[in-house]
Amino acid sequence: MTGQHSGHCYIRGNLSGEKGAELDPGMVVLPEIFKAAGYATGAFGKWGLGPTHETGSKNPTTHGFDEFYGWKSQTIAHTYYPSTVVHNGKEVPVKPGTYVHDLVIDHALSFIQRNAESQTPFFCYIPTAVPHAAMHAPKHLHEKWRKVFPQFDSKTGKYKAGEESCPDVQNPIAGFAAMMENLDNEVGELLTLLKTLNIDNNTLVMFSSDNGAHKEGGHDPDFWNSTGGLRGHKRDMHEGGIRTPMLARWPGTIAPGQTTDHLSSFQDVLPTMAELVDEFVPPQADGLSFLPTLIGQPDKQATHEYLYWEFAKDAKQSIFSQAVRVNEWKAYKEKGRAVEIFNLSSDPFETNNLAKTMPDMVARMEAIMNAAHTPLPNQ
Repeated sequence: MTGQHSGHCYIRGNLSGEKGAELDPGMVVLPEIFKAAGYATGAFGKWGLGPTHETGSKNPTTHGFDEFYGWKSQTIAHTYYPSTVVHNGKEVPVKPGTYVHDLVIDHALSFIQRNAESQTPFFCYIPTAVPHAAMHAPKHLHEKWRKVFPQFDSKTGKYKAGEESCPDVQNPIAGFAAMMENLDNEVGELLTLLKTLNIDNNTLVMFSSDNGAHKEGGHDPDFWNSTGGLRGHKRDMHEGGIRTPMLARWPGTIAPGQTTDHLSSFQDVLPTMAELVDEFVPPQADGLSFLPTLIGQPDKQATHEYLYWEFAKDAKQSIFSQAVRVNEWKAYKEKGRAVEIFNLSSDPFETNNLAKTMPDMVARMEAIMNAAHTPLPNQ
């Protein structure tokens, strides 16, 4: 939302009850950039920046979104069977047993159709909670995949979602496969809708993950080879926790089947969108637009001097682990331990720590960590 990396943004780990999670109203954030360019804006899914039924700066509709439909809070977004959802600040009851992610996607598709038919440019943000901690999926798909993986029927996946019901999952291996098939079908519905509305060639679709594979709710990332052998998982600053794929689709503008080795991170999304709609980049942003890479102009692509990440493990947001990427070099530091250095070109799985043989590189990376990390008020 802010275009800041995790050494500058003010949420660097989970906050208890989302206290203090709301966006700073003094910042210009992603949907406001689209609004300034005349776009309709909608968000559908998980917010995580304050309870969505509360008024003021916690509500997504106070930060440039015309419409929001989704979970009431980050905690409740751990179940796909909540008793209510929130639509534009108002709680709406959900029929018991309803797989709420399907409702989220239905509202997103409706938003797209309404704006396409009125010839209004739109920004549709879908922060899907699939796959998240509970391996919930529509029943018919879950039963289908239980037949494929009957050997896991004795396994039960458990998770909690605050005061909301979060049913246990028999055979979470099947549950994961089912929820991913359901999401894949929903993405297919979205792409088909764009073609039906004749806006396919004028719509940029981007899809990514906010972190690496998790190990919660009975999910088994080793069984699925979720990280492709990369070290670490969600909440790690190793590659398995922070390196994720991103797909971009724009028929007629982005040539299909391409890959790029351009190094980028989430702070780059805001300036990319600002360049796309010809709006200014707010001063708090750390990112660089990757639009030249998307449209096939790599000679015009600016590059980062470094990329920086950090993660706060506790509610006080105290720093726990840090990582820096400079070209092929990666530095990793865990609280209370020495810096580790890896060459990702020859060692993408971070198995060979070169720190002892590269004191100058250690010093350089530590200096970047110190410069990139801005302490939060309670640190």
